[in-house]
Amino acid sequence: DQIKALEVISEKQKVVSQAGIDQDVIGSAIGIEEACIQIFFIRNGKIIGSEHYLLTNIENETKEQIISSFLTQFYTGTVYVPKEIYIETDIEDMEVFEKLLSQKRGNKVTLKVPVKGEKSMLIKMTKKNALEILEKGSLRIKKNIDESMEALEELKDILNLDEAPERIEAYDISNIQGVESVGSMVVFEKGIPSKSNYRRFRIKTVEGPNDYKSMEEILERRINRGLGDGKQGFNKMPDLILIDGGKGQTNIAEEVINNFGLSIPVCGMIKDDRHLTKGLIFQNKEIVLSKTDIVYKLVYRIQEEAHRFAIEYHRNLRDKKLFSSELDNIKNIGEKRKINLLKKFGSVESIKTKSVDELSTVPGMNIKAAESVYNYFHKEKS
Repeated sequence: DQIKALEVISEKQKVVSQAGIDQDVIGSAIGIEEACIQIFFIRNGKIIGSEHYLLTNIENETKEQIISSFLTQFYTGTVYVPKEIYIETDIEDMEVFEKLLSQKRGNKVTLKVPVKGEKSMLIKMTKKNALEILEKGSLRIKKNIDESMEALEELKDILNLDEAPERIEAYDISNIQGVESVGSMVVFEKGIPSKSNYRRFRIKTVEGPNDYKSMEEILERRINRGLGDGKQGFNKMPDLILIDGGKGQTNIAEEVINNFGLSIPVCGMIKDDRHLTKGLIFQNKEIVLSKTDIVYKLVYRIQEEAHRFAIEYHRNLRDKKLFSSELDNIKNIGEKRKINLLKKFGSVESIKTKSVDELSTVPGMNIKAAESVYNYFHKEKS
């Protein structure tokens, strides 16, 4: 039915959107603990596809806040921004958001709230689809929670804990040949990822590839923040800490916890020869988990998520570093002008040799921007 509806609307769009403007139409369904956002992508007047996103931890947010937050995250991460974006309700700082999106697109982007006509009908359809997805997702989430709670009870028995660990924090270190070492902290509450509580750490005090010292640093920083003002989501201490590593890293983590006078159980998550989750290290003993066991499935999910989150952060830092240059320090030169200058002249060294007139011929540059670049590289000679 949904596909047929999309096909019908696609046909209508051939008539309604003769100008062929690219548009996104966004609707939502808000539950008690989750929300679903549905997007229709209209390109050249036709619906070419749709996507939906399930959001969690939205209990204290209004619909406007949820939509605003989603728009910020979605369009920050997407490569392409259409000329028009239709949403179901006004959001705070709508004009500011339009300006930011316009800067990213390179020309004007407008946010609109349709009250009638074709776009209003599309909004209603996105909302209807979002509600259906949310209802299915809620059932799936409930099933996942039930299974996770069962796994936590079993984990409690395996580790001989007093209570099932409601909040689990898992840590991983990522580096490539010791460059840009980073750490990640992922949080699972009641066995479900709590992504708003994830944190990243850029290693500050360790030189070279040293996972032990790096783990020591990020745990000390995390505990210090938790015992301090508790800001940035560190106010709640974990019931269990999982470390992506063997006995060495696990012992380091235990030392850090003991030095703070805390009694938080620490487990290492170990892998087999094929780099797949094998089991746990607890109190210097190896606990092999059966791959059919619900505890194994929980530990596997946590370990993979911690690793993914650390690798993602590491890549972002590495890519940012690779693309940084002296041009970042020049007034009036933003990302787009920097890219165009490098495309035109090939390198910063080549740019240094160019005159104001030559620099001003680059797309997006004007005399003022060209003078800024020229003066920056020739200030010492003047």
